[in-house]
Amino acid sequence: MSSILKPVQIDETTSLAQQEPLPASAEQTDGFHLVIDALKANDVDTIYGLVGIPITDLARMAQAEGLRFIGFRHEANAVNAAAIAGYLTKKPGIAMTVSAPGFLNGLVALANATVNCFPMIMISGSSEREIVDLAQGDYEELDQLNAAKPYVKAAYRINHVEDIGIGMARAIRAAVSGRPGGVYLDVPAKLLGQAMDAAAGKKSIVKVVDPAPAQVPAPEAITRALDVLKNAKRPVIMLGKGASYAQADADIRAFVEKTGIPYLAMSMAKGLLPDNHPQAAIAARSYALKEADCVMLIGARLNWLLSHGKGPTWGGKDHKDWADKKFVQIDISAQEMDSNVPIDAPLAGDIGSTVAALLKEIEKSGFNKPDASWTGSIKEKSDANVAKMAKTLSAKTSPMNFMTALSAMRDVLKTRPDICLVNEGANTLDLARSVIDMYEPRKRLDSGTWGVMGIGMGYAIGAAVTTGKPVVALEGDSAFGFSGMEVETICRYNLPVTVVIFNNNGVYKGNDVNPTGGADPAPTVFVKGSRYDMLMQAFGGVGVTANTPEELSKALTEGIASGKPTLINVVIDENAGTESGRISHLNPQSAAKKK
Repeated sequence: MSSILKPVQIDETTSLAQQEPLPASAEQTDGFHLVIDALKANDVDTIYGLVGIPITDLARMAQAEGLRFIGFRHEANAVNAAAIAGYLTKKPGIAMTVSAPGFLNGLVALANATVNCFPMIMISGSSEREIVDLAQGDYEELDQLNAAKPYVKAAYRINHVEDIGIGMARAIRAAVSGRPGGVYLDVPAKLLGQAMDAAAGKKSIVKVVDPAPAQVPAPEAITRALDVLKNAKRPVIMLGKGASYAQADADIRAFVEKTGIPYLAMSMAKGLLPDNHPQAAIAARSYALKEADCVMLIGARLNWLLSHGKGPTWGGKDHKDWADKKFVQIDISAQEMDSNVPIDAPLAGDIGSTVAALLKEIEKSGFNKPDASWTGSIKEKSDANVAKMAKTLSAKTSPMNFMTALSAMRDVLKTRPDICLVNEGANTLDLARSVIDMYEPRKRLDSGTWGVMGIGMGYAIGAAVTTGKPVVALEGDSAFGFSGMEVETICRYNLPVTVVIFNNNGVYKGNDVNPTGGADPAPTVFVKGSRYDMLMQAFGGVGVTANTPEELSKALTEGIASGKPTLINVVIDENAGTESGRISHLNPQSAAKKK
């Protein structure tokens, strides 16, 4: 260990060059311990990762110092777990990977965290800068810092042991301030072994103060927004996962109820107000979006999930034309405004502060609730669609189709509103978010903004570790394949996760055939009759196959109650399913057929 570094005191306001060296003591510390000290000082209690050179010893030492290290079988799943932990807690989730291949394995999940605005930090070991810059061929050599930069909110590299405290502080603040996102922190192997005076090292650790300060919109912006809402005849509120992340649940509910405006919820905002709330317009979504003359976006973005705010979905003529609507938008990033359509009343601020300010002013503004003709028409459409859905859900099919199986799950999950539901797949995701109601906030975790598959087991593990409550992961058989080996991780840590796989033998469905008549299966087809339940059994968990709604209901009820790792292999008709699910219009072949 090197002892040539001068011990210095580090703070956030004084540069290294301006600070005076402290008297050296006999006791030394090193980069390993300072990384751990910096995490503990900022209330980090869990690390998600996969060990290997050069972080194996760091993981061992972290565990010895009282941090929980959850070890995974693939880095992407560890990073996904850290990302969802950040979403659930509003504190940066911490993931740790080895260099080069491990870093790259985690990069997709890190980019996904940034796109979804989940605060997290991926810490990766790396080669020394001087070797990378000269391309001298180090073990797992890669310029990780520059590789990460396009896909993260911020990327930093710590080269000197005395900078670990300030480097960690910068990463934490970047992850949670403003619009949250993924941060990359590069830790060269040599840094971990660098030594410095222990007393100076202790003083170099930074406890970040107020990492995500409130951002209150201007008073005139509040007035303008309320004026737009007051003058609307057919307003709708759209809640996005940003509203759920804000944890301003009581104020958001109070605002919705005081205004009397019907509301819709994006999938991860479901449960912010219960799906059976009298103002819920979820069952009349298409009608509400087309007919509304004013839409208020709270933590929702007008991206592809909302058809960019224009076109037929919104009552417009084509994709280039937006409907004659006014938009009010709350977003912490002013840059988000006008990204697709003009925003008439932008509210740039954090959601908690902004909604609180709106509530304070609404009583003075003479606000009137929407006319009964508008709310009544939405209720009429909702009731009709609910009745139609009930008929579909009550149909008995053998083998089960998606709706038959979802009906059984819906009835069980309704009795446990406290459970986190992780959901991914094509048809499995699309249909489940319409069928399974949510009653509490931050209980539905799914593929999010990117629509990426493979988040399932990482999110399930992160949610179980973070909340300490049961988790149900509802997976398409294709989606499960991206992270399925993590059932061993679930068993190893004895987590209360019940995995439900809708198994229809393939991607979308399992009835495709090889057009040449050759021996190879079609590109979308899996092994017929796969026994995913036996995979969980192999690691000591409970594995069950369900062929009927009754068997599924029984297995799900028992799996949740047991608190043991459980996997239910749900046999679905292989003819069930739709190519590309509800986004078939994005499939070039489907689009060509329509033409």
